[in-house]
Amino acid sequence: MDVELGIQNVARPVHFTTTQSAEEVSKVISEELTQGTPIDLVDDKDRHIIVPAGALGYAIVGSETKHAVGFGAL
Repeated sequence: MDVELGIQNVARPVHFTTTQSAEEVSKVISEELTQGTPIDLVDDKDRHIIVPAGALGYAIVGSETKHAVGFGAL
């Protein structure tokens, strides 16, 4: 699952991949925003991505994507 987090006053978004489902990631973000506590997500390398709830600008929680392999027509 690909996740992109936009942080306020930071030029570049945070991109990472996680083994959690889209529903799990969305639930964690929603709960932490409601409580005002830091958002703590874990990527596929068991690293914690911690973002203060008040600093989150946006979150894009993607679906699992299958990338095409090979060459396209020119």
